[in-house]
Parts: sequence; structure tokens; C-alpha cells
Amino acid sequence: MGAAPMGSGSGAGLEDEFSYRPVAEINVTPFIDVMLVLLVIFMVAAPLMMVGVPVQLPKTAAQKISQPRQPVVVSVDQDGRVFLRSEELAPADVGPRLAALAKEDPDAVVYVRGDRSLSYGRVMEVMGQVSQAGFARVSLMAEGPAGPSSAPGKAP
Repeated sequence: MGAAPMGSGSGAGLEDEFSYRPVAEINVTPFIDVMLVLLVIFMVAAPLMMVGVPVQLPKTAAQKISQPRQPVVVSVDQDGRVFLRSEELAPADVGPRLAALAKEDPDAVVYVRGDRSLSYGRVMEVMGQVSQAGFARVSLMAEGPAGPSSAPGKAP
């Protein structure tokens, strides 16, 4: 506990000038120091406590999860030819090939890429074939505003 001089200034004598009275203020500096040290300790120790309960896991005969499949990409070039990934398809083969892929994985997403010079109707025709094949999730792909030359890893 601290004390402060009582200088009254009235000239009551030397005894009053040098007498001390107790200070009723709490010194919070040591409290803040202790709290900061505890905060650092808990910040360091908290990730170590998140490990969990050690258990012996059972063995299983289940198959491992397969790797993600290659996406289904249907492209239509400027001449209206349809490609599945990089393989050109005849107009009569588009529906059956897509239907076969839909039977394998009906939840797959199909990305449709159409040349910008194509008519809207041709792209919609191909999207209709994709939907008729059994795919429910169809997405259109477009070029970003900066163009392909600004993609990372490509030289200008």
C-alpha cells in the first residue's frame, strides 16, 4: 500500500508537511502482467489439448475412397462439332455416349464449353442433349475478363 505527502500549505508546522496518508488506489500493473503471461501460456497450450482421446481404431475390409474422377467436359467448336473431353463425337453418338457416362455417375457435373462465335441455339441444343442423357448438374464455362494470357504460369 502506498502513501502520499499531505502538504496542507497552511504552515501548520514541519510535522504536517512530512506526514503521509495511505493511497486508496489499486495498482493494476502487476495484475495486467500476470494476465498477459497467463494468456500466452493458454495460447501455446490450447492447440496441444485438442489432440483428443487416444483410442485403438478397428480394422476394416472396406475399399478405400476412390480418387476424384476427371470432370465431364463437353466442348462445341466454332464449326459446331461436339467433343467429349478431347475426343470428337459424331452427331449421332453424342446422346448415347453421354447416357453411358450418366449411368456410371449420375451426380457428376458436366461442363459445357462453347465457342463464342457459335449461335446461342447450338449451345442450348448441346445442353439439351446433356440433360436428356440424365445429367442434372450442367455448368457453362466462360473466359475470365482478363483473358487466358493473364493466367498464372503463361508467358504474355
